[in-house]
Amino acid sequence: MPSLETESNRIVIAGASSLLGAELRSLLEQSRFAASEFRLLDEVTAVGTLTEAGGEPAIIQPVEEGSFQRAKFVFFTGSEEFSRVNLKAALATGARIIDLSGASVSEPGVVAWFPKLDWLLGREFAKDATNFAIPSAGATAAAGLALALGKSGLQKLSVTCFQSVSEAGRAGIEELESQTGQLLSFQGVGQPVFDTQVAFNMLDRYGPGSSRKLHVVRNRMRNEARVCVDAKIAAPAIQALHAPVFYGTAFLATAEMASGTEVEKILQACKDAGFAITADGEAGPSNVNAAGERAIQLAVPEQDPGLPGTWWFWGAADNIRLPAANAVKLAEMIS
Repeated sequence: MPSLETESNRIVIAGASSLLGAELRSLLEQSRFAASEFRLLDEVTAVGTLTEAGGEPAIIQPVEEGSFQRAKFVFFTGSEEFSRVNLKAALATGARIIDLSGASVSEPGVVAWFPKLDWLLGREFAKDATNFAIPSAGATAAAGLALALGKSGLQKLSVTCFQSVSEAGRAGIEELESQTGQLLSFQGVGQPVFDTQVAFNMLDRYGPGSSRKLHVVRNRMRNEARVCVDAKIAAPAIQALHAPVFYGTAFLATAEMASGTEVEKILQACKDAGFAITADGEAGPSNVNAAGERAIQLAVPEQDPGLPGTWWFWGAADNIRLPAANAVKLAEMIS
């Protein structure tokens, strides 16, 4: 593998036009990487988009031969397909790869990472690895909860994630906004992104003509969680549903614990795993309250009175900020 020139401070964001790419760029500019040279790349449909990087105007470029040369870091923040097509070329340059798209999580040699994961797994931080995968907010919550509860007698965990339209990018947000106004005005709704009504509606799938597939989302979360728990415990069962909200990921989990497990023990395990516990009397976790936060919010769990040993968990996270912040933290640790 070619050696990376040590003086290079180039950072490539591949998928720069996405909401995740824009959030990542913003956080990088507020970090120790603020003085870096940013190169913004994306798919053909986004090429030529005028944006800014480092306070200067910037135009999103196509991926061409040499696009990843002399990069210190390459962040993938676009679609899984776009990332898969370009991953090999990025790796060949010797750059450190941080993938937020879900494309590489199962590839040989890839290290899945989020804060506290190394501690939860009892492993050393892989500081010399070249290819890292940052899981989605839903998978981070599911894997983190499974590993935390595994230290307290977990027998089985099921997690249902409620996905916002921001996972479909700006077009998804605009479609929900448009449909909301149209329905309140008793008009027919446009459906170019989801091929179905997403406003005021809960769904387990989008219309057949939509390129967005909830079963693909589910499979990605399940795969990411499986890789994160690393066979230390059984991977959690995960379902993903559409919620008619603009931003955030909320989740409902049910855990079967060893008989006699006390709530204080569960709470401490979750705190140690990095969850932000909202106390009784405070506003509970929600996609609104989680906006802009870098930690996953978790309500105090409740035991089901009819099923001893069964516990209910409710939580929420910022689906854009959380993985972007985790990626920046990882880059700071390995730079």
